[in-house]
Amino acid sequence: MSNKSKNIEMITGDPKKAIVKLALPMMLSMLLIMLYNIADSIWVAGLGADALAAIGFITPLFLVLVGLGNGIGAGANSLIARFIGAENHKQANNAALHGILLSIIVSVIFTVLIEVFMVPILQFMGAGDTIQYGMDYSYVIFGFLFIFVYSGVASAIFRSEGDMRRATIAIAITAILNIILDPIFIYKLNLGIAGAAWATVISAIISCAIMSYWIWGKKDLYLDLSLKNFNYQGSLMVDTLQVAIPSTLETIVFSALAILINNMLVLASGTDAVAVYTASMRIVQLAMIPLIGLGTAVLTVSGVAFGAHNHENLKTAHSYSIKLGFLISAGIGIIMVVFSSQIASVFSYTAASASLSPEIATAISVLSLFVLVVPHGIMSSMMFQGVGKGIYSLLITLLRSLILETVFAYIFCFIFGWGITGIYAGVVFGCFVGGTIGYIWAKFFIRKFKQISIKKYTPQKD
Repeated sequence: MSNKSKNIEMITGDPKKAIVKLALPMMLSMLLIMLYNIADSIWVAGLGADALAAIGFITPLFLVLVGLGNGIGAGANSLIARFIGAENHKQANNAALHGILLSIIVSVIFTVLIEVFMVPILQFMGAGDTIQYGMDYSYVIFGFLFIFVYSGVASAIFRSEGDMRRATIAIAITAILNIILDPIFIYKLNLGIAGAAWATVISAIISCAIMSYWIWGKKDLYLDLSLKNFNYQGSLMVDTLQVAIPSTLETIVFSALAILINNMLVLASGTDAVAVYTASMRIVQLAMIPLIGLGTAVLTVSGVAFGAHNHENLKTAHSYSIKLGFLISAGIGIIMVVFSSQIASVFSYTAASASLSPEIATAISVLSLFVLVVPHGIMSSMMFQGVGKGIYSLLITLLRSLILETVFAYIFCFIFGWGITGIYAGVVFGCFVGGTIGYIWAKFFIRKFKQISIKKYTPQKD
């Protein structure tokens, strides 16, 4: 049996096995992504607290940048998976090509907007004394927006047909190259914080070149992305955008949350608090990798199940991923608490950042609870994206992150007087409440889908 057939058989078969087989490579690839993000922070930390804080201010914008590609990729992934589930190979090809077209259009528009308004954006975010560092880093990163957007879409195309091996290899190339190039560009070439940006860009360009070769040079995918298979259909653009726009807006929501939290931290304790939060959230994001990997697998498996009108597979994918997610989170949370001091020392290896170590350790200990309360919310959101209900996923994220996490962080910090710890606690509590609401909504949706599927697709007796 060819790899093409094995991949398709996997994503249309047992949802539990499919989730594990899709999630494990995704976890590895995301681990590598997070490692090179952490490497950026570690190497930049050597330049001092202001440089590290600047990364904290730029990170929300960078998440928007990555979110553009991942959002379009999620839309394409969902649509392609649904066509594969419905056994419509022609439209699956066309959906993938529409995703690439969208990546070109969107990246050109946002590159111009972000480059023109970069300084006002940084000023609005409260970058203050760190603004020059922020400009040095951001002009390079956002100047090559298309590379990151296209990378997200190309990777999603591989995932949509169950080809996690090459999706993982492409990300691994980006991460490993970036980790190697960071110290060379920052210190050896004396480019400072801009060197970290150039290392990221060059690594991504090489990875994109390799993925393009696999798609159009080697041509051994299940999907055939030859231009002859492109047939512009507005409905495909709309269907992709129905997931892509909410998915991208979710990233913007996370970025807006980071901006609000950063501003609260500055009000409560100054820019050093932002540096502490930036370092600790890098670890939280690293700990969340297994959950995001599971969620990405749920997106593909849910899309295939929805396209095939298989309500049992949809229900199993949702429930199984949540159970597995909570089990993994418990282990990771314990590790974060036990080794918080050792982890914090990684970000305080120079005299310029040594004073931050105790505060980073405290932040990691408190925010370890975030990892424990997030699985049911993430899996529910990703299930909604998989079935093409991106707006539902967005509403869950809006409620959980922008509303509840922000409100509780403000209440615990400024009204209850808990200070910075109150901000961390508010983020954790808001995440739990919002995720629970999303979980209940997802259960109602699956039950309704089951009723519709049985009524519409079960053969009727004469």
